[in-house]
Amino acid sequence: MRMRHLVVPAAVVLAAVLQAGCGEKKTELGEGGSVVSGSAGPAGAQAASKDLVRCDGPVATLALAENPNGYTMTNSYQLPASPVPLVKLIAQQSGCFRVVDRAAGLRSTLQEQELKESGVLRKQGNTVAKGKGYEAQYTLVPSLTFSEQDAGRGLGGVIAMIPVLRDIAGLAGVVEQVKFKEAQVALLLTDNETTEQLAAATGSAKTTDLGVGGLVLGKLGGAGGVGWSNTNEGKVIAAAFFDAHNKLVTQVRQLQAKELPPAVAVKP
Repeated sequence: MRMRHLVVPAAVVLAAVLQAGCGEKKTELGEGGSVVSGSAGPAGAQAASKDLVRCDGPVATLALAENPNGYTMTNSYQLPASPVPLVKLIAQQSGCFRVVDRAAGLRSTLQEQELKESGVLRKQGNTVAKGKGYEAQYTLVPSLTFSEQDAGRGLGGVIAMIPVLRDIAGLAGVVEQVKFKEAQVALLLTDNETTEQLAAATGSAKTTDLGVGGLVLGKLGGAGGVGWSNTNEGKVIAAAFFDAHNKLVTQVRQLQAKELPPAVAVKP
């Protein structure tokens, strides 16, 4: 009895390979990613991810500081220089902290103070006044190590060993574009009064970029997310910080709340 060779159309095999990659490599917390989206403010967290871990109320005022050692990122990824704005959004959405600005916002306040003292601004204005600024009771410092592993060559070798796939023109080239993207981050929380490090948490995320247009599930939005949604690398880093903050909240919930300054005035 003569055996017939099974002829598999190239389009069918290619679709099966891509579909398998899509089905098996999704973005998940801990080993994948999540969604950083929405806003935070007087109305509370709006359009935040359902996976966001929250506190019942703020435990302290919080400032975010740049990591003095910088961040391990490659310029070719076209990522923002700092992840601090992204972490600020997550921290404020969680409701665990009242975030005070120690970056561009503070510099603007000091500039307004100088203008007022020099006589440029009207005296009766209430924008700037000495002694009204809120102290940062805690400081949160993010750190980031980002790595990208190219698995295309390994998959290409597997394809070459399978005759029915080896003979499909262009398939090996498509497989060569497959990359595994991974990010590892950490968040360190310090009490500014005692200098004690109160909590630390790590976060991680990974996903598969299929090369043909790329693939990272979920979308990124909100003011803190600007610049982190343009590339798959940015989305994976954002997901890793989201994962780290969720783990940090577990520790923060055990802390007794400090005496907080008056809340911002809102409409009745």
